[in-house]
Amino acid sequence: MTLVIVFYDLKIVNCELNIKTNNNMSDLEKFLEKIEENIKIEPKDWMPDDYRKHLQRQMSQHAHSEVIGMQPEGNWVLRAPSLRAKVILLAKIQDEAGHGQYLYSAAETLGKSRSTYINELQTRKAKYSSIFNYPTLTWADMGAVGWLVDGAAIVNQVSLQKTSYGPYSRAMVKICKEESFHQRQGYEIISNMAKGTPEQKQMAQDALDRFWWPSIMMFGPHDADSSRSENAMKWKIKNETNDQLRQKFIDKTIQQAEIIGLTIPDKDLRWNDETNHYDFGEIDWDEFWNVVKGNGPCNDDRIEHHIKAHEDGAWVREAAIAYAEKNG
Repeated sequence: MTLVIVFYDLKIVNCELNIKTNNNMSDLEKFLEKIEENIKIEPKDWMPDDYRKHLQRQMSQHAHSEVIGMQPEGNWVLRAPSLRAKVILLAKIQDEAGHGQYLYSAAETLGKSRSTYINELQTRKAKYSSIFNYPTLTWADMGAVGWLVDGAAIVNQVSLQKTSYGPYSRAMVKICKEESFHQRQGYEIISNMAKGTPEQKQMAQDALDRFWWPSIMMFGPHDADSSRSENAMKWKIKNETNDQLRQKFIDKTIQQAEIIGLTIPDKDLRWNDETNHYDFGEIDWDEFWNVVKGNGPCNDDRIEHHIKAHEDGAWVREAAIAYAEKNG
């Protein structure tokens, strides 16, 4: 009995010490301890202003990308070659609308309204993925977008399931499941074309040629040239760097291209036995930054279309708000 009492008393002492230690910690120290121990940061938790601003920028950019990404695909719904293809493409576009909703909702938990995020997009203060500023010229491009663009997104988003901000992490779990369907849908389109007539295979190769380099630019600049990478890694917003994610995508995708008989448009591409990765050619960063700054083939069209659709849909939002207020 004595031993039990002594042990119990020690537990009380330890508990009191822990409380005192915790009370003496600053908000920043508590935040960093959670990050170190992989405890999710939640909306009501204290967080540094720079952490909040970083997430507001990244999450809203992610949401904008999902919504803007519907445009090049919506352009092909009526021209899809079969009823099955139309239904699948519509389902994919619907998923992307949902992804935008999840991400805007998660981003709102950081203290900025959805209307503010959308205004930042429409006034070009906020960015979205540069890949959506390229045109989709043929049906094969729907294959390339699903295979390459969504494939790159999956590599990035699987990593983001472990991000330190709780609402963002949880949104990624559902989104990744749906993105894997999008990638398979695109790969099916382009592999079927690659196995078709010589003209169809050439169309598939052309789509790969045009979307390959923009897709690997999606991971952002090299780590050494990225001003935000250090904090993103320190705060575990990201768990893998731009270059690590890009390499993972390239290694996986080259094998997929070989299976369907298409050629990656990179003369410097070769397997490296020492690193167990593919070496690849130099990315045209001038093109990347030119598109990011708003000078890509479709930048103006994408924003103008978004503004028009937003204005045309104002009555729906107003009606939904009025109904909610009436029945609230």
